[in-house]
Amino acid sequence: MHVVPKTRTSAPGLRERKKQATRRALAEGAVRLAAEHGVENVTVEAISEAAGVSPRTFFNYFPSHDDAFVLVDDEVGERIRESVRRAPADRPPLDVVREALVTELDGFEARQELWALQSKVLQRSPHLIHRGLKAHVAEERALAVAITDWLDATRPGTEGPSGTDLFARLLAAVTQTALRVAIEHWCDHPGENVLANTFQEVFAQLAQGLPRPSA
Repeated sequence: MHVVPKTRTSAPGLRERKKQATRRALAEGAVRLAAEHGVENVTVEAISEAAGVSPRTFFNYFPSHDDAFVLVDDEVGERIRESVRRAPADRPPLDVVREALVTELDGFEARQELWALQSKVLQRSPHLIHRGLKAHVAEERALAVAITDWLDATRPGTEGPSGTDLFARLLAAVTQTALRVAIEHWCDHPGENVLANTFQEVFAQLAQGLPRPSA
């Protein structure tokens, strides 16, 4: 049975937008406090106060204290996956995932400082790196499923297993690595370029088969 690409989801309503804003405020408050005081010195109460919500509300968005310091935007991830599933059948797979991410990277310059702060927080708190890795692995696997859905949906009339799982997992892993490298370079060189352009450069090198850089 073939998976039919999902249609574009409607824009979130006011209630959903408020929930997204609260989650972002909690995550940003957590990172800023941790950058200043250290993760071990930042309480749920302090994070909640910075975001203007109650500690009880905090646990509606994060299952634990440490999860607030790992910036993973669930809404962005879902939009990327939906974009992949809706992509035209004749597009090269590498272009499909690149275009889906570039659309979401526009305007990320406003978040450069926060990404840089989060990187410092993780470096100071190695126990968070494992938590962040688990979150990114989950994102990678979800993207691989979306890629598989798109590939299978563009093979009408084919019966049986598609054999695309390995390809999809590799493409999703390459994409996540390319994004991480682009973000790290972008944070290390503030003001030199916009993130979307840095990401495009990384993907261009992948598309060329990673030739030896010219002197």
